[in-house]
Amino acid sequence: MTHLLILGGTTEANALAKAVAERGIPATYSYAGRVENPRPQPLPVRVGGFGGVEGLARYLRDHAVTHVVDATHPFAAQMSGNAVNACREAGVTLAALTRPAWTAQEGDNWRHVADIDGAVAALSGAPQRVFLAVGRMHLEDFAAQPQHHYLLRLVDEPDALSLPNCDVVVARGPFSEENDRALLQRLGIELVVSKNAGGTGARAKLDAARALGVPVLMIDRPALPQRTELSNVAQVLDWLDHSGVNLGV
Repeated sequence: MTHLLILGGTTEANALAKAVAERGIPATYSYAGRVENPRPQPLPVRVGGFGGVEGLARYLRDHAVTHVVDATHPFAAQMSGNAVNACREAGVTLAALTRPAWTAQEGDNWRHVADIDGAVAALSGAPQRVFLAVGRMHLEDFAAQPQHHYLLRLVDEPDALSLPNCDVVVARGPFSEENDRALLQRLGIELVVSKNAGGTGARAKLDAARALGVPVLMIDRPALPQRTELSNVAQVLDWLDHSGVNLGV
């Protein structure tokens, strides 16, 4: 009996959950639990961590999971690494549903850094108005550069912040280039700091930055263990089909 575990929390994971539910494939959708009001899913949902590799391997065995699709954020490196090791330990088939990374286009002015620490270091210097598009988990790291005025756009209202000067916009994507261009202009943004998350839902800020001639500090993706990489829902369904899953009508 098939039991698919989707490690989710992304737009791609939501699309996969819909397709899986429509085909009647027994599946569970797992959230990390960092968003207060996640989107409703058409599948049974579990929320929270697993307790590392051993905890995830135990979950896979206890719930008779036969397939795992890692559709977490491209920067969820620890979870993705745990999934590779836990699936190997439990003998479960694994694939990753990943977004293609963004690449610079003509007119872009990108400077690349390897990680969050590199981005923090790159912000040393004179005060600027910075659109800090890195998610709420890493905001405290940038308190080391308090001279800047930061724009934060978050899914949930943040708790107390240690950034002394910031504007907070609570909004959920996808966003449009037109609206992001207006936002950057209204707040006088001089630099965009972004993780290379890929996908379409958050790309608008990069298109807006290009249109306005605003430079971008791009944080490159972390290195991940070797695994089967798929780029869209259709490929995942084909992979499941070839892994012995009955996809229905």
